[in-house]
Amino acid sequence: MTQPTDIRRVRGLRPRLLDAFCCQGGAGKGYSDAGFDVTGIDIAPQPRYPFTFVQAEAVAFIREHGAEFDFIHASPPCQHDSECQRIRGNPHPDLIAPTRAALESTGRPWVIENVRGAVPKLREPVMLCGSMFGLETYRHRYFETGSGCTLTQPAHPGHVTPQAKMGRPVPPGYFGQYIGNFSGVGRARAVMRVPWMNRDGIRECVPPAYSQWIATQFLTLEGRTAA
Repeated sequence: MTQPTDIRRVRGLRPRLLDAFCCQGGAGKGYSDAGFDVTGIDIAPQPRYPFTFVQAEAVAFIREHGAEFDFIHASPPCQHDSECQRIRGNPHPDLIAPTRAALESTGRPWVIENVRGAVPKLREPVMLCGSMFGLETYRHRYFETGSGCTLTQPAHPGHVTPQAKMGRPVPPGYFGQYIGNFSGVGRARAVMRVPWMNRDGIRECVPPAYSQWIATQFLTLEGRTAA
C-alpha cells in the first residue's frame, strides 16, 4: 500500500526530507517542526505516520529517489545491535553498511541514526541524550553524517536523575527508559512528545527534539531557512 505522492524536487518550496525506515515518525516530526516537507519510507505499513508515506524497501528507495530530496535521515533497524535483542538471541539484519552506501550514492547530505551497540560501525557519530533537550529520559542515540552535513557534539549534562529499570514502571522522581514491553504509554508519549504513537512506535523512535536540532544545524550550515 502506497499513499499517493509526487516524488519530485521543487525549487522555492520547503526543503524536502526523506525519512527512511521511518516507523511511526519520531524523527520526521522533528524535521517537520524545523520546516521540512517530510516523506517517510518503510517496508511495513505505518498507519500512524503523520506525514506523506510510501511503503517500500528503504535502501532501494534511497538509491532510486534519494537525490530528489534536500536531506535524508535514515534509521536502519537497531535490533541487530540492541542489548535486549542480543540477550534474546533473535536474528536481525544489519543494514548500516548498505544504507550508508545507498546514501553516499545520492550526493545529498544525510544522517544515519542508531543505538550504542552500533557505535563501532558508525563513523565519528555525535551522541544525543534527552537531558540535552529537557526530556525526562536519557535515550542515547548516535548520529553519523555525510556528504557535507556536519554536527558538533553538544555538551552532555550529567545523569543526576535516577533511571527506572528497563521496562519497569517509572517511580516518582525517576526517568523512564521506554523500551521493550514497557508500561506507562501515556507518560512516555508526554515525555518524548509523540502523542500519536503506540508502544511499538515509542520504543523504536527518535525523539523529535533530537531531529529538530539536527535539522536546525543543517539549515544553519546551508545558510538557509525553511519556507
